[in-house]
Amino acid sequence: MRRLFSVPLVCAQLLYQSAHLALSQIWANKTRSLLTTIGIVIGVASVTAVIAALTGLKATILSQVETFGTNTIIIQPQRPDTGPLSHLPWWLVRFEQEDFDGMLEHCPSVQRYSRISGNNQTVRYGERSVRNVDVSGVEPSWHEIESRPLILGRKLSMVDLTHHVCIIDPKLRDKLRLDTDCIGQSIRVGHNRFRIVGVIEPKVQMGFIGMVSDREDYEVIIPFRTSYKFGEPWIAVLAESKSTEVLEEAVAEIKFFLRRTRRIKPGDPDTFRVQSLKSAIKTFNNIALVVTLVAGGIVGISLLVGGVGIMNIMLVSISERTREIGLRKAVGAKKSAILTQFLVEAVILCFFGGLIGVGLGKLLTFGISRINPLLEKTYIPLWAVVLSFGFAGFIGVCFGLFPAIKAARLDPIEALRHE
Repeated sequence: MRRLFSVPLVCAQLLYQSAHLALSQIWANKTRSLLTTIGIVIGVASVTAVIAALTGLKATILSQVETFGTNTIIIQPQRPDTGPLSHLPWWLVRFEQEDFDGMLEHCPSVQRYSRISGNNQTVRYGERSVRNVDVSGVEPSWHEIESRPLILGRKLSMVDLTHHVCIIDPKLRDKLRLDTDCIGQSIRVGHNRFRIVGVIEPKVQMGFIGMVSDREDYEVIIPFRTSYKFGEPWIAVLAESKSTEVLEEAVAEIKFFLRRTRRIKPGDPDTFRVQSLKSAIKTFNNIALVVTLVAGGIVGISLLVGGVGIMNIMLVSISERTREIGLRKAVGAKKSAILTQFLVEAVILCFFGGLIGVGLGKLLTFGISRINPLLEKTYIPLWAVVLSFGFAGFIGVCFGLFPAIKAARLDPIEALRHE
């Protein structure tokens, strides 16, 4: 029983002595050890920075989805990628407002929907004007789908369908120098005057289509039918299923409904796109996985180069310390002790490289989060740090094993004769 308990103590003592010898050798050759681990540093810094960037982007997209809801469906006109319909003119591809009449009756899994038109207009108030303002025509159900709270005033209602009323965001209010409580004041949108009935919270930086604008966005929301009277706008639709469980059924019902209303023949491709935010997240996760695998392959090359450097420096170290190894074996050191000493030294070298790499990756992550607002939530998850050190340790074991075995197999007499 005593011998059973003594085995772990002997192993722990051997590891401690090996680590102490390894640290003393690394400290005695600081510059050489640092240069040796550059490949490990670059590899670990790269993989942590890539994982941090993807984690931050995923967090931003998930927060975007939470704003709209996981059962939101986006419907847009779209030319087919191939076939004779791929060259259709835009006026044949675009939606007509009548295309969606009766959709709720024929799509039982759909809770509500809102047609949305969009264009850019110049908005004026007195002597002040703002160009390229996003003017969106929406239906009252849009408020329930997007769930964007109002700061002041009220939502658009069925009474407003053909009236010249609008909701603006606070950035436009401040830019035009309207009153803080601007309800009831009028602005000119294009050539038409609109009375303000509400102020809505600014939209998130990513729109529901996933595009990001590099300019400062200002927003005016007007009734859909009012916007439709001003021209022939490009229409999209935002819909919502009754629950997340019937989301796929809602998408299928909408596709069947639109193929019938747009008179698409069997076998012809769709002239529209119906996409749920849930499927968009799945697509993003697949893309992120591919990017991670590609980056991992590139990083693997750096780690391979770093491992070769570790093996090379360990062989040099064995050559320099051949007499020391012979002396230790002559006084009774076992092969396992010699092997453990050099294997631990290789692993510690890799761990130091991993530590520096994680620190460099943290600096890269900080820089990435400041470059792009989409990546402001970038951070290095704990599992990425553990994975980085795990890779470093694996490289140390793999590439340190051969030199360690070589050192353990040295003949003590030949080693003592070595000059």
